[in-house]
Amino acid sequence: MFTGLVRELGHLTDEPRRSPHGGVFLHVGHDEAFGAGLEIGASLAVSGVCLTVVELAPGRTRVELSPETLERTTLGALRRGSRVNLEPALRLGDPLGGHWVQGHVDATTEVAGRRDLGDHRELDLAVPAGFEPFFVYKGSVCVDGVSLTVATLDAGRFSVALIPHTLDRTTLGFLDVGDRVNLEVDVLAKYVHRALVTAGVVSDAPASKVPASKART
Repeated sequence: MFTGLVRELGHLTDEPRRSPHGGVFLHVGHDEAFGAGLEIGASLAVSGVCLTVVELAPGRTRVELSPETLERTTLGALRRGSRVNLEPALRLGDPLGGHWVQGHVDATTEVAGRRDLGDHRELDLAVPAGFEPFFVYKGSVCVDGVSLTVATLDAGRFSVALIPHTLDRTTLGFLDVGDRVNLEVDVLAKYVHRALVTAGVVSDAPASKVPASKART
């Protein structure tokens, strides 16, 4: 479990390498102090994707991506030098400053618009087909591992407002129109929607019936 509050902006120190299990190894560089809080087998959110630490070295962590992760997320497009958002797993007693984030990407989506407003910025993102029931005005959404608020909601798209801190400390500051991001909708919205479907109040959404890779925009 995570909060969507990015702790560090990391980067890939090497080109991705194929693992013997059909996946890919990523070597993620970060501050040594950040790595001191990790251990082998721990969960680490990398740009919104919950991964397992398989190797630790001073200032660097190795994680492994499964074939499913490569198919469902944007991590397969990373190369040496690519920036990534990092957040360790939530620990008992840690403040929940963002919202409940699982690190289970629902779909990837595209940046559809960008507006620079002085030191601030607004991004428009496409709502993947079938995910409309999980978005509400002023609700929570996780974009590349960053907990954000839905600022506006229109047919087929939503927007988020980014403050200078977010632009400086996360990969969202480097996004432009056409870039793809990992998207995780609010887990509470998914449970509420499923309860309503089970009760026969609403019909099931297509997104809950197919893999996220099939629901991409």
